[in-house]
Amino acid sequence: MGLEKTIIKVKGMHCASCVATIEKALKNRNGIKSANINFSSETAHVEYNSTQISQKDIESVIRSLGYKLTDDNSNVGNTLSLKIIGMDNSHCISTVNSALSNEKGILKKDLFVTQKAKIIYDPNLITKEGIKQIIINAGYRPLDEDISEDLEKIERDRETKILKIKVLASMILAIPLLYFAMAPHIFLPIPLLIEENMALIQIILTTPILLIGYQFYTLGFRSVIKSHTANMDTLVAVGTGAAYVYSVFISVNIWLENSAFSDHQLYFEIAGILVASILLGKYFESVAKGKTSEAIKKLLGLRPKTAIVIRDGKEKEVSIEEVVVGDIVLVKPGQKIPVDGIIVKGYSSVDESMITGESIPIEKSKGDKVIGATINKTGSFTFKAKKIGKDTALAQIIKLVEEAQGSKAPIQTLADKISGYFVPVVVVVAILSFLTWYFLGFGFSFALTIFVAVLIIACPCALGLATPTAIMVGTGIGASNGILFKNAEALQVTRQLDVLVFDKTGTLTKGKPQVTDIVELKNTKSKDILQYAAMAEKNSEHPLGDAIIKKAENNGIKIPTPNSFQLITGKGIEARYRGKTVHLGNRAIMNEKKIKISAFENKIQLLEQEGKTVMLIAINREMVGLIAVADTIKEHSKETIDLLRNMGKEVVMITGDNKITGDAIGKQIGISKVLAEVLPNVKSQEIKKLQDSGLKVGMVGDGINDAPALTQADVGIAIGSGTDIAIESGDIVLIKDDLRDVVKAIKLSNYSMKKIKQNLFWAFFYNSVGIPVAAGILYPLTGWLLSPIIAGLAMAFSSVSVVSNSLYMKRYQL
Repeated sequence: MGLEKTIIKVKGMHCASCVATIEKALKNRNGIKSANINFSSETAHVEYNSTQISQKDIESVIRSLGYKLTDDNSNVGNTLSLKIIGMDNSHCISTVNSALSNEKGILKKDLFVTQKAKIIYDPNLITKEGIKQIIINAGYRPLDEDISEDLEKIERDRETKILKIKVLASMILAIPLLYFAMAPHIFLPIPLLIEENMALIQIILTTPILLIGYQFYTLGFRSVIKSHTANMDTLVAVGTGAAYVYSVFISVNIWLENSAFSDHQLYFEIAGILVASILLGKYFESVAKGKTSEAIKKLLGLRPKTAIVIRDGKEKEVSIEEVVVGDIVLVKPGQKIPVDGIIVKGYSSVDESMITGESIPIEKSKGDKVIGATINKTGSFTFKAKKIGKDTALAQIIKLVEEAQGSKAPIQTLADKISGYFVPVVVVVAILSFLTWYFLGFGFSFALTIFVAVLIIACPCALGLATPTAIMVGTGIGASNGILFKNAEALQVTRQLDVLVFDKTGTLTKGKPQVTDIVELKNTKSKDILQYAAMAEKNSEHPLGDAIIKKAENNGIKIPTPNSFQLITGKGIEARYRGKTVHLGNRAIMNEKKIKISAFENKIQLLEQEGKTVMLIAINREMVGLIAVADTIKEHSKETIDLLRNMGKEVVMITGDNKITGDAIGKQIGISKVLAEVLPNVKSQEIKKLQDSGLKVGMVGDGINDAPALTQADVGIAIGSGTDIAIESGDIVLIKDDLRDVVKAIKLSNYSMKKIKQNLFWAFFYNSVGIPVAAGILYPLTGWLLSPIIAGLAMAFSSVSVVSNSLYMKRYQL
């Protein structure tokens, strides 16, 4: 018994404050090491000491706070995948989440800032259409996710076009409205007929503007009435609605009393011009936000539409959906390769830059892998389809990028908490400001101006967009350079790494070792030594074994099949053949089998000091020879290590080789700290030791035998290659086999976090300064009062400024 981890599904959380409540309660209990509540997925991730507290106790703590727990219902209900138009920031996610949480039958929901939602529901309690109606009532528009990308683009373009028309129409009315409202104050002429009927003319100009921006009122009030939640539309609706209704009321009094217009203060221009300004801001925001996801759009645009397959000896052009695994596919010069596969005939050069970021075309011939969506440059070839549909490298990349863009970075937690309280707090501040100024004797008109200005200047959207937009652009930059961040947390944490631990074989070296030396002992010929070694390795899949077998085959040596074979992990092999027992491996297996090697230690060390791995071979418990194998160091390994050291990062190499060999290779590359003789299952423990010393550790490996270490590290960086993108372990996948991308990943993390912090600073600064100014804090000292129109313009463009700052990231060159 000891530290254990559990994931508990929690029902009934309505906002970010629920997250803080549960986390605080759990962290105050003895035995709980960490507690992280994910509001979006409604899960509690708890690490606890099972000797001090049980999972039932943890569940009881959560229940005592008034929340319900559910079993895993993912296989019980139906799944509904939606694209929720408008749900593109944390505040909007909170609104939709609250609306869905109030309904019976919703078993689980995952909501993302990419406007995607996955909802698991009980069809006996709620229908698909019912769920969509709840989302509509919350002020958003749900679309089935299985609509084609073309239809989605049409939908997105239609939204932007409608906004553009609304902006033009509202501005045509707002400009004369502004003139008539401001002319008396700046001594501009107004015709007498208009001046005498000013109230009526302003109503005629303002009312159509409010009708054009009707969505602010329908969505704003529907959210409160149906879902009991307030959003940005609610603030706009209350602020402009109050100004309009008050002005209509005064206008009616003017007509009834037959008094002069100049004796009264009207606020039609506030309502009309505000709505027109906010529509303009929404239009610019729509255009800007559309550009943040260009990485996904470009990747989707790479997908080929058709393929030429050879069936019954004839060429046949089919849609990409009709290609099946095993099909023989023909690719002509200039065509896109439709799916992933292996060339069976022909040769060519292939441009893989759209997938790997590598600009130089790669030469391909029989037996080489090809990647779907890459471009065939010169020759023709046929290949056998191996991966199609969602299994192709491109589909996996798109999936990883979408998941990363929809995930939440730790830095977003504070913004989410504030967004959860934002709208109610702003409404309270607006009401208190109104009452304060009114009862101080400044009059209803003055207090109303303050009330509207406070409501309008507040903008939770800027706060909600600050992190997700930068994450979307940052992960997109990474994807276009062959660096896939699997989640936003990895993008944040990578810059904080203190230590980078590199696996040796396949990471720092090419992983394709070659036999360099065969040392004869006890009068055994080198040919016999190689034959026995190859026989022992025949059933092994170890890279060193492959090198020995290839050497034997190249020398024309026949390799017999052993009568028995046993792999001793991390040590070597025991094989039997025609009454002889062969042991092949490192010192550990010889010591375990009590085979004497001390007489040959000097020869072994001489080879190891050259950076070679020495395989010891014994027959019938007597040493007969040594086989030295050397792996080639990758082209950019030393350059990468130098760059990391210049960045102030500590670099460590971890290997199963003995210390002498490990130190020799480390010296060649420039790594002084080498963890040698580490078995594959112990690598994660070495990572843990470094973490326990207070360091943040990144592990770089090939994602196969390094999986536990990649998972244990604060950031696991897996070296991918071509079609092998779906590496489960690790947080970052480097598609190209270029270690310099480790440095690029750190630089991109640094730059992305810089932009996120800039966005959050301006979002916090804007609201923390804007709201007090709108509330009239400067009026007693300066006599200056913030116009609601200026407040509206500032609010409208605050989101645009945040998104634009994120878009500026696209200029960044890795």
